[in-house]
Amino acid sequence: MKILVIEDEKKLASYLQKGLNSEGFVVDVAHNGIDGLHLATEGHYELIILDGMLPDLDGLGVLAALRQTMNIPVLMLTARSMVEDRVKGLQAGADDYLTKPFAFSELVARVHALARRAQGQQQNATVDSSHLGLADLELDAVKRQAKRAGQDLRLTAKEFSLLWLLLRRKGEVLSRTELAELVWDMHFDSETNVVDVAVRRLRSKMDEPFNLPLLHTVRGMGYVLELRAGESQP
Repeated sequence: MKILVIEDEKKLASYLQKGLNSEGFVVDVAHNGIDGLHLATEGHYELIILDGMLPDLDGLGVLAALRQTMNIPVLMLTARSMVEDRVKGLQAGADDYLTKPFAFSELVARVHALARRAQGQQQNATVDSSHLGLADLELDAVKRQAKRAGQDLRLTAKEFSLLWLLLRRKGEVLSRTELAELVWDMHFDSETNVVDVAVRRLRSKMDEPFNLPLLHTVRGMGYVLELRAGESQP
């Protein structure tokens, strides 16, 4: 399991990284909100441990930005123990809340609980992951067929894999790095345009012949498959 710790107290961040590493987790660390948000959106993490008081961009600001594009579990850490502060964090989208100082064993227990919850939600959401759809777009993973408005899209193997991933995570912005790793099993090279070329070809087949665009570019972040507000289904 890959975890991102966003904590400005370097001693505590190092302690958490070493402790979580010893528990079998892979851990990256950021010491301010801006760097943490960048890592969170560019990396592929399964859980984020987020301090509430951060320089540049505070924890609530990071959380608000994250919730615009992803639904990754977030455990907030804070020195504030007031009920109002905890409620504010949870209302902003935090999945759990831990007040400093805390026992490391409790943090680990909460991390495991959040991981189990996320896994259960993912399993429930993908009971029939072989049949996916959005608006008039349909994908059958068993038959290896993709259709739009009843028309066969005739995709290549990589285009089909790319569309399947985008549909599985529709509404979530996926970075070029993440797409390269998950579809092509390669580390993204800024000089390589394989992702952009594949997206362009996929868009020419599944969007351009139709009136309703579904595959969108999010400038500076990546791509998202979604039905946008103000657009109506056919």
